[in-house]
Amino acid sequence: MAKKEYSGINIQWPISELILTGKKTIETRTYPIPNHYLNKEMILIETPGKKGNFKSRMRGIILFTDCFEYENKSAFYKDSKKHCVTPNSEWAWIDKPKWGWKVEIKKLFPKPLPLQKRAGIKFSRGIFL
Repeated sequence: MAKKEYSGINIQWPISELILTGKKTIETRTYPIPNHYLNKEMILIETPGKKGNFKSRMRGIILFTDCFEYENKSAFYKDSKKHCVTPNSEWAWIDKPKWGWKVEIKKLFPKPLPLQKRAGIKFSRGIFL
């Protein structure tokens, strides 16, 4: 069977777990998702961040279906149940724009898969499955 090429996105653990369990349905960033990644299947690359004790790995295939800018801090926190960011989180609202990326899980891998190459800073290209 031919391998398919994917792009990947780095998401720190434990935030990655919230997405993979369906609790977090909006990923938040301080920038909009680049248009070429919208509605494109991507590999969720789970990175250890400050709390994980593992090497970056592939956990599943996800899709970002929408991207929008939060109007203000109040609107951002109204969506807390969807993005799981609270005022005391390290990803809390600061005086910068905040963007929401609606995320959909397409496939969970039965177990984490090792990366074939080093992950990019935010996004990776040329991942084959």
